[in-house]
Amino acid sequence: MFHMGWFLSYTVQNWRDPWNGNGSDLWIEPELYIEAAKALERAGFDYMMFEDGSFIPDAFRGSMEYALSNASIAPKHDPLTLIAPIARETERIGLIATVTTSFYPPFLAARLASTLDTLSGGRFGINLVTAHNDRTAQNFGLEQHHEHDLRYEMADEWVRAATALWDGWERDALTLDEANGVFASADKVHYANFEGTYYRTRGPLNLPPSPQLRPVLCQAGGSQAGMTFGARHADTIIAQAGDVPTMKKFRETVRELAQEAGRDPDSVKILFLASFVLEDSDRAAQEKDAQMRAASEANIEANLAMLSFSSGIDFGKFDLDAPVPEIETNAARATTAHHLRNSEGRTLREIVSTRSTGAFNFVGSVPTVADQMSEVAAEVGGDGFLVQAPIIPRTVHRIADGLAPELRRRGLIRADYDYHTLRENLLAF
Repeated sequence: MFHMGWFLSYTVQNWRDPWNGNGSDLWIEPELYIEAAKALERAGFDYMMFEDGSFIPDAFRGSMEYALSNASIAPKHDPLTLIAPIARETERIGLIATVTTSFYPPFLAARLASTLDTLSGGRFGINLVTAHNDRTAQNFGLEQHHEHDLRYEMADEWVRAATALWDGWERDALTLDEANGVFASADKVHYANFEGTYYRTRGPLNLPPSPQLRPVLCQAGGSQAGMTFGARHADTIIAQAGDVPTMKKFRETVRELAQEAGRDPDSVKILFLASFVLEDSDRAAQEKDAQMRAASEANIEANLAMLSFSSGIDFGKFDLDAPVPEIETNAARATTAHHLRNSEGRTLREIVSTRSTGAFNFVGSVPTVADQMSEVAAEVGGDGFLVQAPIIPRTVHRIADGLAPELRRRGLIRADYDYHTLRENLLAF
């Protein structure tokens, strides 16, 4: 069996899509995400993962115009605020929200995470990112962001500081002894007194331990520093790979790094981003995929804007018919490298005229896509897939009520949840 998740953002859900209803304002409403969560829970998904960012992209042509005119990556609401209302209306599906280790103090993040883990009954996780852009850093008072690998060194210490806080309350510290008038035993609540190079925190947290004691940790860095960090700390990792050999190499590398860190590699669940073109027949799906590819490849401006976003470099200033200049970035290195892979000897126009989402693309009827997923999972060795798509009701139900039942009939995904907490369900197989 393999695990399933959904990758999304608390942002405009594919604005102007004809099947999205009033996409101009529906994306703000919690009900859109609550209904999606219910459908995905019915389908047996492990979790929904909410991506986030703290700036409006303006690297492309030195302006916010493209991002705001096209509702591209902006605007966004803070996903942490969505967790409580979704948790109230669901029972088993995990809910993961993004937190940046670069700008959230460990105490603030640890306290928020414990609160949301309690409110969700042990189904919360945090997606740890280091924030990839100078513009984010400037929003938090820095002139430019910390150097790429240093960000992960800081993140490693951040996790140790947060863990010291989560470990501050012993599991049985909350005694609730009414007869003797003791609500909690002070001798079972401990100061963190964490002092590192980058972070200090006294502790303890001023709330009792949550159901999971610490939330599930998720991570998505694809650079060497990111993979090392994820292998050391993450319960689940989000990975982008457009083909099976890349998926296999990534998984093998992370598992080796986890073992070197003294962890059981099977405790790190790697979910690869996946996109889906599902239609009633294989032919219809292939035609739809071809149309989507053609539209994407024709939209050179959108692809230039995406490269500018991931790299922090204005790709609008380069000659489209000249080779791609050598790019060094302190921003999202792995994502930028993915977009520019196999660029040697090719012009920038050729590069940005090739559709590249970072996701493995499954195309066909429901039975055909189920075959494809089974074959890929078997060849890669696990652990699962993360749907990369906007939350449009029709899109959600094609997966939850069309594809998922077929996967379940084949024994490829869970028939039901074995446990109440997210970590236990991740470790169930």
